[in-house]
Amino acid sequence: MRVLISLYSTLPPISTPLPLQLQELCSVVTSNVGGLNELEFSLNKYRDSLTSSLVTQANDSCKHEAHTRRLLRFFLWSSKNLSCKLEDKDYNYALRVFTEKKDYTAMDILFGDLKKEGRVMDAENFGLVVETLVKLGKEDEALGFFKNLDKYKFSIDEFTVTAIINALCSRGHPKRAEGVVWHHKDKIASTMLCIYRSILYRWSVQRNAKEARRIIQEMKSNGVAPYLICYNTFLRCLCERNLRRNFSRLVLEALNEMMEMKSYKVFPTSISYNILLSCLGKTRRVKESFQIPKKMKHSGCASDWVSYYLVAKVLFLTGRFGKGKDIVDQMIGNSLVPNHKFYYSLIGILFGVERVNRALELFEKMKRSSLGGYGPVYDVLIPKLYRGGDFETGKELWDEATCMGISLQCSRDVLDPSITQVFKPKRPEKISLKDSTITKPPNKVKKLSKLGITFGRDRAQGGNAENIAQIVAIMEAEHEANLSDRQMSENTQVNLEEIEIEYEADSQVRK
Repeated sequence: MRVLISLYSTLPPISTPLPLQLQELCSVVTSNVGGLNELEFSLNKYRDSLTSSLVTQANDSCKHEAHTRRLLRFFLWSSKNLSCKLEDKDYNYALRVFTEKKDYTAMDILFGDLKKEGRVMDAENFGLVVETLVKLGKEDEALGFFKNLDKYKFSIDEFTVTAIINALCSRGHPKRAEGVVWHHKDKIASTMLCIYRSILYRWSVQRNAKEARRIIQEMKSNGVAPYLICYNTFLRCLCERNLRRNFSRLVLEALNEMMEMKSYKVFPTSISYNILLSCLGKTRRVKESFQIPKKMKHSGCASDWVSYYLVAKVLFLTGRFGKGKDIVDQMIGNSLVPNHKFYYSLIGILFGVERVNRALELFEKMKRSSLGGYGPVYDVLIPKLYRGGDFETGKELWDEATCMGISLQCSRDVLDPSITQVFKPKRPEKISLKDSTITKPPNKVKKLSKLGITFGRDRAQGGNAENIAQIVAIMEAEHEANLSDRQMSENTQVNLEEIEIEYEADSQVRK
């Protein structure tokens, strides 16, 4: 008896069948036979009584199966043939369905019906409608709809103004959002801080430091004090702009902005400095990156584990493995407990630059910290060792993972030397421009020879598991970037993919 009860409790709940009347109506709407005129002809044959609740239920049941044009024709037919008129909630639900499906034509037809019949629109629908219109690239229609809200028996208040501003900012139209703010300041006095923050964030995403600074100054002049998140948003905009246009002023302007923050009693945190460190790491600026933690300590701001990660990353990428190891030891000595992604990313970088022994040392530190999540590292490390010819260490790691009860995703065939192909390292070959058939200008050849660019061997292909896609992606990105970067000068800029962990440094800013 107990077994029967246990089996019954694990079964999914039985869905309630639709009423026969609703099933018949839905079969007509969802039928793929015939066009819209045939649909209306079939609806005219419908003999049962039609109610407003039945129309809404049919819309809800058919919204995923039927095409929006058939749903629209059914709704318009219902409004004409219903014995009692449809209620406001029925119109609002139909409008919500067509808005979710992003059918502008159907939305426009319902707008006309709402206006003509004097229907009242829900507040929830307004926010969804303007957001969808802006996403569809119809900003003018969204603003026109907002200006004529009185025709839909809906007043312009704090909610509607905030909704249209957020919709415009979310799709990259901060200038138009500022126009709405200018005309309706009296209605949004209590939410000015949030509105300014949305506009500031959008200007910052566009890397328009001039407009972002103007918003900061406007906030101060209007008595709205910017707080830490606003300053960090502007700081990211300033750093990313200088990173691409005027790198020589990156550190100077960032530190000047932090000094300005302090003058307004807003003190930079580790997140503020990590924004600067992230930009410095993208261009391999070792000296400046190494000095930032010292400046943090001098200003009374404690470094977090993300700060140590960003410094260690740039050190590993530029071949300063001893200093990078010291940075990791310093972080551990300061009793900072990092996320497991800290070790995933740094181990992936060391794989990419072919420093497996360094990766093994870092993996030992990870195990001593008892963070867990060792499986992905084993899955990448064991095949890497076997393909490098280090069968003994690879077998030790396999046995160690098995003893710890870790379910490995890599195949056991990796342990068989007769199956696993061993890639022997070879010296990178230099490409001689003299032997090239492509004619280069003399000055270009001279510059390339000074840089000493060489091309290393191709990366060995390995059988990686599905559950380690993140670390494998990091390995491949860093490996491909560093095959040429190791023999370039530090002034040569190399574009890298963004690593997910860097965004954790300013997750509060992006929220």
